Amino acid sequence: MPQVQTVRGPVETAELGQTLMHEHVFVLNADVQQNYPDEWGSEDDRVADAVQKLTKLAGTGVRTIVDPTVIGLGRYIPRIQRIAEQVDLNIVVATGCYTYDDVPFFFHYRGPALNAALGTEVPDPMVDMFVGDIRDGIAGTGVRAAFLKCAIDHQGMTPGVERVMRAVAKAHRATGAPITVHTHPGSHQGLAARDVLTDEGVDPRRVVLGHSGDTTDADHLTELAEAGFVLGMDRFGINLDTTFEARADIVVEMCRRGFAGQMVLSQDASCYIDWLAPGVMDLLPQWHYTHVHDDVLPYLREHGVTEEQITTMLVDVPRRYFENVEPY
Repeated sequence: MPQVQTVRGPVETAELGQTLMHEHVFVLNADVQQNYPDEWGSEDDRVADAVQKLTKLAGTGVRTIVDPTVIGLGRYIPRIQRIAEQVDLNIVVATGCYTYDDVPFFFHYRGPALNAALGTEVPDPMVDMFVGDIRDGIAGTGVRAAFLKCAIDHQGMTPGVERVMRAVAKAHRATGAPITVHTHPGSHQGLAARDVLTDEGVDPRRVVLGHSGDTTDADHLTELAEAGFVLGMDRFGINLDTTFEARADIVVEMCRRGFAGQMVLSQDASCYIDWLAPGVMDLLPQWHYTHVHDDVLPYLREHGVTEEQITTMLVDVPRRYFENVEPY
C-alpha cells in the first residue's frame, strides 16, 4: 500500500482519514523568539496548549493535519515531535521556503546569484536542501518531509519568488513529493504560479493552490481546476476582507460546477502565531481548528453539498495527493 511520511513515521495513505490540508502548529519568527523569549513564555506550557487544541480537533473525527511550516515560518521539528507523541493525529510536515518577495539573505550569494560573477551556471543549494529533507529527514530528527511549500502573493512573480518556486519544482521532480503554493487569488497569482511550474514540467494535478477560497471569482477558479490544479479552500475563519458566507458559498458553487474532486478544506489555523499582537485573535473568533466541522460543514450541507462531496474533499483528494509521488 502507498505510504506517506508523518512526524511519527510512515503511515498508509488509506489510514489518513479526514485530512485538513493546511494547518500550522506554530508560526514563528525564530530570530525574535530566540532573542526575546518573554512573549513565548514556557516551552512546556506552549506544548501543553498545542496538545489540548489538537486533541480537541481529533475529537471531530479528523485523523491528519498537513502542516506547511517551512523556512520563513519558524519550522522546528523537535517541538512538533513532542506534540505528536501526545496527540492521536497524523502530522505531515513540509520543506521549502516562504517569501513574498526576495530570498532569505542566506541564499543571496549562493547558487544562481553567483552565475554572473563566475560566468557559469551554479546549482541552487535550495534544491539539495529540500531533497535532503524529503529523502533523508530534517535536521537529524529522522522526520521526513512529505511535501514542498512555496509562496506568491500580491507582489507577483518577483525574482526571489520565482527562484524559490523553480527550486521547489526541481525538488518535486527529483522526489515526486507534491507541492503546495501560497497564492493570492485576488490578483490571479495562481496563473503566474501555473506558468512557472508548467515551465518546469510539473503536473498541475500534483499541486495545491492554497488560499483559493480567498476569492469568489468562480470563473477564475474554474480555469485553474480545469488545468488540473487542486484548489485549497483553506482559510475558513479568517474573515477580514471577506465573510464566512462568501468562503462557504464559493465551495458550494465549485461543487455545483463539478469540482469537489479538486478541492481541499482547511482553516490555516495554528496553536500560536507571533505575527499577531495580543488581542488580535479576539477579532477572529472562528479562526480555530474545529471551525470547519463546527460551522462550515453544516452550512455546506444546508446548501446542497452532499456527504459524498464532503468525503471527497476531506478524504479522497488528500489521499490522492499523497499517493501520486513518483519522481519524473
